[in-house]
Amino acid sequence: MTATGTLHRKPLTIGRIFTYAFLVVAALWFLMPIYMLLVTSIKNFEEVTTARMWMLPIKPTIDGFVSAWTEGKIGSGFVNSIWITVPASIISSLMGSLNGYVFAKWKFKGSNLLFLLFLFGMFLPYQGVLIPMVQMLVRIGLYGKPAGLIFVHCIFGIPICALMFRSYYAGVPNELMDAAKIDGCGFWNIYARILLPLAAPAFAVVLLWQFTSIWNDFIIGVIVLSNPNLSPVMVSVQNLAGSLYTKWNVQMAGALIAAFPTIFVYLVLGKLFMRGLLAGSIKG
Repeated sequence: MTATGTLHRKPLTIGRIFTYAFLVVAALWFLMPIYMLLVTSIKNFEEVTTARMWMLPIKPTIDGFVSAWTEGKIGSGFVNSIWITVPASIISSLMGSLNGYVFAKWKFKGSNLLFLLFLFGMFLPYQGVLIPMVQMLVRIGLYGKPAGLIFVHCIFGIPICALMFRSYYAGVPNELMDAAKIDGCGFWNIYARILLPLAAPAFAVVLLWQFTSIWNDFIIGVIVLSNPNLSPVMVSVQNLAGSLYTKWNVQMAGALIAAFPTIFVYLVLGKLFMRGLLAGSIKG
């Protein structure tokens, strides 16, 4: 900054111009699918089949959104996904927080080996456990119920949640725990009064991660919930495709509705997500 209070600006060199141009082109390239979704969704079916797909609509309409929400059952699927995703994200985050706390601060013989075995669940493909998963849900009476889908997502989410929280808790000084033990705090008091309040950034990361993963799930939802009235939104989007022909304007509108919550969450809480992610990586 100069004496007059003005800022020095770096001159535009050929290299900087090419860098900015590349970034603009890359941004437009990655935003192209969103543009295609939006443009197609506000066209009528006749215009979709006759005009070029990247052209703006002559007469914009929201009929595709209305048809997707009502006739395509995107509305009911949207509500079902909220009732499934919100509790599953919160429960799996709390369970991951507790497991991360144990593996980070309560070392015992074989804890590192147990943690590696614990993380093995992150690499299990869903397709490889579908049959035993369905058999177990049938035996405990949760197959075909939203509670069963919440239960499955909680179990699948524990390994990755525990890993994130363990990395974060590893940066908390052990002196805090020692002081708490001297004051008479036990396992649960240390967790509830010390580590849990300090883990707000980690919770932001894990909750956003779990919300996105569970909301975008298709294969578990279509297997566990066979009743179309209980299907999550991603299954409803898939069901928009017809057997003889597809109303692309309706399907694109349904896809936009289904994608809106995750896009909105990351636009609103993106800074908090990055702050928590960087805090965990630095401390871990």
